[in-house]
Amino acid sequence: MKIRFQPHPARAVPASPHTAILLLATLMFLLSACNRQDKAGTGIAPAAVAPTVAPAAAPVTPLPATTAQAALARLNAPVAPLSAVAEIGKKIFYDKSLSASGKLSCASCHNPDNAHAPANGLAVQLGGMHLQAQGGRAVPSLRYHEHAPAFSIGPDSKPDEDDKGALLQVAAAKVSPAAPAVAKATLQPAAAVQEVVPQGGFDWDGRASNLTDQAGGPLLAANEMANKSAAQLLAKLKAAPYASDMLQLFGPAVFTSSNLALGEAYYALALYQKEDRSFHPYDSKYDYYLAEKVQLSEQEMRGLKLFKDTKKGNCATCHSEKPSHNGRFPPVFTDYQFEALAAPRNQAILANRDPRYVDLGMCGPWRKDMAEQLNYCGYFKTPTLRNVATRQVYFHNGVFHSLEEVVRFYVERETQPEKWYSRDQHGKLKKYDDLPAAYHANVDVTDAPFDSKPGAPPALTDDEIKDVVAFLKTLNDGYRPEKKQIPGK
Repeated sequence: MKIRFQPHPARAVPASPHTAILLLATLMFLLSACNRQDKAGTGIAPAAVAPTVAPAAAPVTPLPATTAQAALARLNAPVAPLSAVAEIGKKIFYDKSLSASGKLSCASCHNPDNAHAPANGLAVQLGGMHLQAQGGRAVPSLRYHEHAPAFSIGPDSKPDEDDKGALLQVAAAKVSPAAPAVAKATLQPAAAVQEVVPQGGFDWDGRASNLTDQAGGPLLAANEMANKSAAQLLAKLKAAPYASDMLQLFGPAVFTSSNLALGEAYYALALYQKEDRSFHPYDSKYDYYLAEKVQLSEQEMRGLKLFKDTKKGNCATCHSEKPSHNGRFPPVFTDYQFEALAAPRNQAILANRDPRYVDLGMCGPWRKDMAEQLNYCGYFKTPTLRNVATRQVYFHNGVFHSLEEVVRFYVERETQPEKWYSRDQHGKLKKYDDLPAAYHANVDVTDAPFDSKPGAPPALTDDEIKDVVAFLKTLNDGYRPEKKQIPGK
């Protein structure tokens, strides 16, 4: 559960001059394009369609020079020092005294040694005054959020596939009715204009509009860091070893108001995550592959092809593996959108033992502004797949504990639902047992592999599942290649 502090002024993380120039140029280009589109009546261009993959024996198509150059530049970029404000954010991130127990910091759940995610197999983490209160959902990683846009509901766009990724960050939130379900991988131009989807934001339900907003949630949540009030948290900040730094940077009045002090603290936390390279190192084996410094193994390459194949894994439809066309924005393996995937109910979460309790994602219980948008009940944000193999629990409720189990659920959810869902007292199968029947129509059954029928063979064989998992393991940060992995490189 993440109960956020009362609204405080949102502060944008400052962009570099180069980024500002890029944003201005991109905005001018898109505005001119919009004028042309309005005249033509075509609306927003559709997302790129995932190509049909070549057979495993076919040679690998060379990567564009800009992609390899950009990937190599990221790998070789020197580590930049943190700004003074980000340094304060780092101190706050590791400060256990800010919790009611005195034993919990941001880093306790977002462990930097485990890709800023929990390093244990608990479905939800423990917090509160005595570290015995269960959290409401599985704790996600804090990595690779630096280009995440603000929450909005609008046309289906793919920030990873073009240079609009940075521009999306300033898009205003707009709530619109949902269009009928359409398979993402098969969108045609006319359909793409009509497809309206929720995207962006932070937390599993997207309720935090930006990193600054997200940073404050756990500090006041009763089952997390459990400060009873903003005033109590303010007193702890005033007594912190870095209080003098806050006075120097934010001014002598910073501690005169809870809104002001906490707003600056949340901003510092957000800036730390933006600036510190450990939150977005882009140094996995896949990044070295993009830089043409290593080759993927035969099994990893088969897994990549299955990952992209719209008739097999179809993973890339939501977890794009592509950088932007000029290589500037690296692949983050998420489209920042939301899906209803109907993960099985997890009885390890104590709240789930009450049959009346349901976690509806975007519709609540913690997000309030979308409670009446029933067409989004059961929707949760699509997470990045970077470092996914380092996780010990998966989905918003932590119901699965291995990647192989997750992939198998994806391909068997519709073909063998009895394998994954519980039965009622009369032995009747409760398909989608963690979502009330009124919202079953929200579940994705249009995109492969969810478009299969009961009794049909799964979209992936056992060996193909192992191949996909092998590829996913190439997304772990911290890869160190041996010399001369590719002849002549």
